[in-house]
Amino acid sequence: MIEYASYSDIGGRPCNEDRIGIKDLGGDRFCAVLADGLGGHGGGDEASKAAVEAVLAGWNGTATPALLSELSQEAHRRILKLQTPCCKMKSTLAILAIEGKRIDLAHAGDSRIYRFFNGRLVFQTKDHSASQIAVMLGQITPDKIRFHEDRSRIFRALGQDGDFNADTLEESLPAGKHAFLLCSDGFWEYVLEEEMERELKRAPSAEKWLEEMRKIHKSRIPPDCDNNSAAAIWYDLA
Repeated sequence: MIEYASYSDIGGRPCNEDRIGIKDLGGDRFCAVLADGLGGHGGGDEASKAAVEAVLAGWNGTATPALLSELSQEAHRRILKLQTPCCKMKSTLAILAIEGKRIDLAHAGDSRIYRFFNGRLVFQTKDHSASQIAVMLGQITPDKIRFHEDRSRIFRALGQDGDFNADTLEESLPAGKHAFLLCSDGFWEYVLEEEMERELKRAPSAEKWLEEMRKIHKSRIPPDCDNNSAAAIWYDLA
């Protein structure tokens, strides 16, 4: 059974450049997409909308790295077509596709995908950002990413110049309780991984899990906070 909940909030900004889309084909075929338009380039709301629409329109119910890679490329091409000399719109991307006991993930930028198994965090995507590189080089510790001075410098995004490839990952899922969280940086900046895990263990549903994490988020955000969005997905496998 797949259970899910999602939200998107404008925060303290004049425009919501986040977009979430879900395609539930029933049974064990499901796709969730999150995109976050990059505000400094203009047209971020159009870019994220185009990205989500492209992925959901092309998703056929299967979970393969080749398909998610092609869907990411199609989203990239759509955004390139929307660009003008004065508006070089760009967007992050995060995709989760479920087909039976298989999942595939694709991501670009600093929108994240977290995977939990039986209440424990087992995987999270690595940001395509200057601050993530600083972690890899040993210049800062992972807990310093959230408010690092270069955290907003993204080096991979839909609509970028030159070649584009999203990172993809495929997994076969064992029996047990699986949970996934797709979220924009406006969400994960204020909710720590240990808090995601703690609230997951307490929650009776995906909706309640997301609700409790949003309470944490709301207790910390400044008045001018960024757009923030998340999708919580629970998947129980016998």
